[in-house]
Amino acid sequence: MGKRSGKRSFKGLLLGLAATVIVAGFVFFKVFGPNTGAHIQDEYLYIHTGATFEQVLQSLKESGMVKDINSFRLVANTMKLPHHVHAGKYRIKPGMSNFAIIRMLRSGLQVPVKLVINKLRTKGDLIHVLSANLEADSARLQQMLSDKEFLTTLDADAETVMGLIRPDTYEFYWNTSAENVLKKLKKHNDRFWTAARIQKAQAQGITPMQAVIIASIVEEETNIGSDKPYIATVYLNRMRRGMRLQADPTVKFAIGDFTIRRITGAMLLFESPYNTYMYGGLPPGPICTPSGQSLNAVLDAPHNGYLYFCAKDDLSGRTAFASSLTEHVNNANAYHRALNRRGIH
Repeated sequence: MGKRSGKRSFKGLLLGLAATVIVAGFVFFKVFGPNTGAHIQDEYLYIHTGATFEQVLQSLKESGMVKDINSFRLVANTMKLPHHVHAGKYRIKPGMSNFAIIRMLRSGLQVPVKLVINKLRTKGDLIHVLSANLEADSARLQQMLSDKEFLTTLDADAETVMGLIRPDTYEFYWNTSAENVLKKLKKHNDRFWTAARIQKAQAQGITPMQAVIIASIVEEETNIGSDKPYIATVYLNRMRRGMRLQADPTVKFAIGDFTIRRITGAMLLFESPYNTYMYGGLPPGPICTPSGQSLNAVLDAPHNGYLYFCAKDDLSGRTAFASSLTEHVNNANAYHRALNRRGIH
């Protein structure tokens, strides 16, 4: 009896050990084995500020990023994820385990958003770009861009705030607040304005913000880099002589129609402080976010007697400059005749 009992005990031990190994293997697989859905490319989980653990589970379930949501919940509870939910944008790679996903979410290891800002014309344009790529709410951004007290901390006002935006590629965390987004844009602008650039602006007799406003007009006048410094010179010379800028792009901005190709007499009467045909000096703010090339064109504008310019009559997009009104009228008439011949209105 002793030998048979011993054999049965040993056999039971082996079976128990095997069962333990199987269970341990199953648990190990559920914790460290792949648990992503059928996607073969990286997907992104967005966790909104203030989201609960249950909401995170719902997002994972509805998106199909996690295959076995029950094992995910079990491991997440064990690792105390419900107490450490962090807002942000998270990359879910194919084949990630419950452990890897939960550790990433628990630690708040989100991926930054690369945000490209090109030329923008209005605050609405800026709000659209930011709210389309970041969590920042459009209504909150609109509020901050009109908040006098907040804008004072940026050394700006409702008209000049767009002058702080430099076209460039930025990195933000997706859940960056509206206030901090704008503060970061301001810091980037501050870095652009080195002591050397500030000194160049002073040499032209203007402030950095005035340089941005002039550059925004230059930006809208032409895409030809070699013409930009001379266009900047025209506006600087007009400012120095107390002449009105009479810049067509400011009329388009005032009207709010950027599809206009030819400014007519009626448009020149549009009432707006941005209409530089009606009001002297610079408009109250920039009419777009100018490129670095346009800004440098203003800062490095050559000194000459140019006071007028218009497009060349070959319709190449190049610019004809003039120092006298008579010369300018001749250039302008030639250009308009060329437009009429082409039927362009």
